[in-house]
Order: sequence, then C-alpha cells, then structure tokens
Amino acid sequence: MKVCIYGAGAIGGYLAVGLAEAGVEVSLVARGPHLAAIKERGLTLRTDEGERTVRLAASENPEELGPQDSVVVALKAHSVPAVAKRMTSLFHDATTVVTAVNGVPWWYFHGVGGPLDGTRLETVDPGGVQWEAIGPERAIGCVVYPAAEIDEPGVVRLIEGDRFTLGEPSGEKTDRVTALSEAFRAGGFKAPVRPRIRDEIWVKLWGNLSLNPVSALTTATLEEICRFPETRHVIRQMMQEGQAIGEALGVRFAIDVEKRIAGAEAVGAHKTSMLQDLERGRAMEIDALVAAVQELGRLTEVPTPTIDAVLALVKLRGFKAGAYGLEF
Repeated sequence: MKVCIYGAGAIGGYLAVGLAEAGVEVSLVARGPHLAAIKERGLTLRTDEGERTVRLAASENPEELGPQDSVVVALKAHSVPAVAKRMTSLFHDATTVVTAVNGVPWWYFHGVGGPLDGTRLETVDPGGVQWEAIGPERAIGCVVYPAAEIDEPGVVRLIEGDRFTLGEPSGEKTDRVTALSEAFRAGGFKAPVRPRIRDEIWVKLWGNLSLNPVSALTTATLEEICRFPETRHVIRQMMQEGQAIGEALGVRFAIDVEKRIAGAEAVGAHKTSMLQDLERGRAMEIDALVAAVQELGRLTEVPTPTIDAVLALVKLRGFKAGAYGLEF
C-alpha cells in the first residue's frame, strides 16, 4: 500500500513513522525547515520509550511523489482548500482521501439522503473547491484523538493517544476502509471502523466547538474554564445548542453534556489547540470548529444564540492577533 501524508506536522508525522515501520510505502508532503530536516536526517518520533527514526520520501511538491493508494490529509482545516487542486496529482482512479482534520468535514452531507444530501458547507469548503477537486466519493472519515507536537524540525513528540477512528460516509464497512484500518493497526494504532462516523465526529466537535473558543477568549486552561461557574455555563449552553443541531441531523450522542464537560476538566491544566495557535501567532481553526456549526444551525433551523455570540468575539480576537482573516 502506498500512502502519502499530506501535512506532515505533529499528527501526520506520528502516523507516518508508525505506518512506515509497518512496511507501508509512506511519503510526505511537508515544507520549510521541517521538510529540510526530514530530507537530511529522516523523521524522528519521540515517546516516553525513546526515539525512532525512519527515512521517507518527502517533498513540498506532491507531483514528485506520484499516485497513491491513499492520501491522509493532516492539515488544519482552513489550509486544505488552497491545496486541494495540487493534491489531485497524488490520485489514481481508486485513491482514497482520509480526512484526519478537526471540525466539520467538507464531505459531511455526501450520501446522507434527504433534503440536505449533497449540501456543500461554505465555512469549511468555500466555493466547493474540495468537493470538486477531491470528490466526496474518495473521502474516508477520520477522528483524531492523539496529541503530539513538533519539538524541532524533523522531530515529533507524542504526548498521548493512539486512536484514529475511521469510517465511510455511507456507513459501509468497505474493503478500502478495512485495508486502511489494518494498515493503521499494523503501525501500532487503534483504528476501529465505525458505521456512524458522524456520531464520532460530533463527540469530538462538541468539545472543540465550545472549549476552544472559550479558552482562546479567556487564555485559560481546560480545568479553569470548566471549573469557573460562568464559563462552564457558557460551555454547557454551546454544547446544548450543538447537540440540538446534531440530533436534528440524525446524530446519536452516547454521553450527556455534563459527562463531556467532566471529561475535559479531567484533562487538567491543558491549553486547547486554538489557544496555542493564538499564542503562537498561527491561524486559528475558527471556521471548521465553530462557524461550521453555526452554518449547520442555519440549515437545520436550530437557534444558536450562545454559539453566535462566542463566534463573533473569537473571530475579532483572532483578527486582532493576526490569526484570523476578516473583511469589513
């Protein structure tokens, strides 16, 4: 199996090392000092058990890597539309595209049936660029649970986790998703195939929707925003609005709001990814995590007053920090 990791950052790098060690022919699309280090010294994964280094084909230009059996997209959601057309040089007729990206996926309404079937989400796929260039029939859903960071160029450090839940948008257990799951498992990852991948997406999205923007606005850790009564109330309201939207779309929530908040609180003094991006001057995933849920609310006619208010504030916060683009 030939697999290209498009976006070989922390999560993409973690995946690449495991898959390569399992005998998968892995290549990387990366850039900058990280790419230069990988070419010179290989890609290193740092864990509590030590370090492992693999040598991989890597390039900033996907055309140099040739057609792949699967492309794992491990970029931030807002970065994908700009590279969607370049990505097609990696495709053959049966290439799958695994969307290991946070937030509402651009293919969400592919094959769902009913009046929203085929709906394109402007907040995550402006102009339908991904829908047209990649094609929803290639998509395989992926919910990413591990946490990892780039310690230095060419070196990825695993913080925790090894689960990448996979699922076809149709809910079928196809040969292609089964083959991917087996490859992931051979690489040391947990990779269950779920028949209702959108349910899994929503459980993670539930937290990202609320915890991320509240932490970015307050610069507080997970345990702080969950323990402070007023911010806990805002988080709860956002989750309840999100749950109403999800249920209107047929999603089944396996846990309740309080249990989800308690799980986040238990993580402790951890900064969310959105807060980390804000502090480091990197583009914030506001659209895929929050604005997309607002868009889903409009489509389902579910009111989102708390989401609307927090979204307005975090958009301006990101804009003032140079981490979110706005036009007035």
